[in-house]
Amino acid sequence: MKTSLGAQTLLFPAPVLIVGTYDAAGHPNVMTAAWGGICCSQPPCIAVSLRKATRTHGNLTARKAFTVSLPSEDFMRQADYFGLVSGHDTDKFAAAGLTPVRSDMVDAPYVGEFPFVVECRLAHTFELGGHTQFVGEVVDVKAEESVLGSNGVDLGKLKPIAFVPGSQAYYRLGPWIGQAFSVGRQD
Repeated sequence: MKTSLGAQTLLFPAPVLIVGTYDAAGHPNVMTAAWGGICCSQPPCIAVSLRKATRTHGNLTARKAFTVSLPSEDFMRQADYFGLVSGHDTDKFAAAGLTPVRSDMVDAPYVGEFPFVVECRLAHTFELGGHTQFVGEVVDVKAEESVLGSNGVDLGKLKPIAFVPGSQAYYRLGPWIGQAFSVGRQD
């Protein structure tokens, strides 16, 4: 028998996404977000949902572009820090000792040390109660060669971190367990 937990934001795991934007003066900013993911295949799109109070919300609205960097578990502390302080009064890149890199595809920065980045042009905006959902059309995806395998990005090498909303904890992803679109076929 299942126990009702009530209406909550529980869906596991949530990706740890680092959203990069520029402000009106061209200063780079990043924030940590967990409300996001793939939302369309054609055209390729991802969505992030942000509170209006964040600097990133205003930056993204004004500049119409953003990046999403995936930190590896080696950068868990910096990723967490990006969600603890406000870009309104802190240069997060400088404080974390990380490098802002100007995207060559969209008007937004990404974290140079993080091995994977998705560059997006704002396609749609939806107001959803306490959050605004920004849908970005993917313009380019970049990955360090060190995280690539024979079939593209190797999660074992990328080592992305996941967030669990209920416990507010970070986890690493586990080992490969089967091939999608294959293990379910009956012989």
